[in-house]
Amino acid sequence: MTDKTDEAYKTIGEVAKELNLRSKNNDALSTHTIRFWEKEFKQIKPKIFNGNRRYYDSRSIRVLKKVKFLLKEEGMTINGVKKILKNEDSLKLDETANDSINTINLKNKLSKISKLVKKLKDFK
Repeated sequence: MTDKTDEAYKTIGEVAKELNLRSKNNDALSTHTIRFWEKEFKQIKPKIFNGNRRYYDSRSIRVLKKVKFLLKEEGMTINGVKKILKNEDSLKLDETANDSINTINLKNKLSKISKLVKKLKDFK
């Protein structure tokens, strides 16, 4: 069996495996998360063929990866992710850019924490 190219359509199960979406209780692949995100984010547009089977192109998979990153790694809300996805340029961010976003976010949080610690020390 050969792997599909990046340009080939993938089933919802293949996408869940690629995104490593797992159910919390039995560690099975979680396709319901993708279906939920599909309803929440209009940018995810699978092709639906016979028997209501969903097939995702590379663009939809990139959006799904970005949604997963922003929700799970960055801890954003669904509404926050919707705002980011409305900006067309945000879809051009690749995983390297996402890593730098994560680093910037982390630095900002550390800076805020250190300022709070300093203020707390000043209260003594």
